[in-house]
Amino acid sequence: MNEVVLEKLKSRFADGVLEVKEFRDELTVVVPKQRIVEVCRFLKEDPQLQFEFLADVFGIDMYTPTKRFGVVYNLYSMKNKNRIRVKVFTEEDDPKVATVTGVFGTANWHERETFDMFGIIFEGHPDLRRIYMPDDFEHYPLRKDFPLMGIPGSLSLPKK
Repeated sequence: MNEVVLEKLKSRFADGVLEVKEFRDELTVVVPKQRIVEVCRFLKEDPQLQFEFLADVFGIDMYTPTKRFGVVYNLYSMKNKNRIRVKVFTEEDDPKVATVTGVFGTANWHERETFDMFGIIFEGHPDLRRIYMPDDFEHYPLRKDFPLMGIPGSLSLPKK
């Protein structure tokens, strides 16, 4: 099935598949961040593929000079019992990716969590705000440059 998925993606998005990896029969494709919405919509709406279930969206911090942050979308086709992982990368100085909430409603909470923990901004998101940390918290705890033990005094914690 992965061959069919890849063939369809490459045929529909000739310049839109930057990298392909297959491991343990799971396909991972890297696409330009500008194409994430249309790639997700295609994967969901194509009658043969039907990746209609967005299982997860999460951020990664590569801690590299370029393409520092990534967003990973895990999609599942219940019809075909097949998974695909779609990745996009963005820069530290402009950590923005378009929201896929218009394609998958469940992306709402996943994107909010990724924003809260990594500071990746999902443009067009209907309610992008912090989900775990206080609204006025200035840091992003899952970034690799965030101190392991936190920043003393950055959070007011309840007293015993």
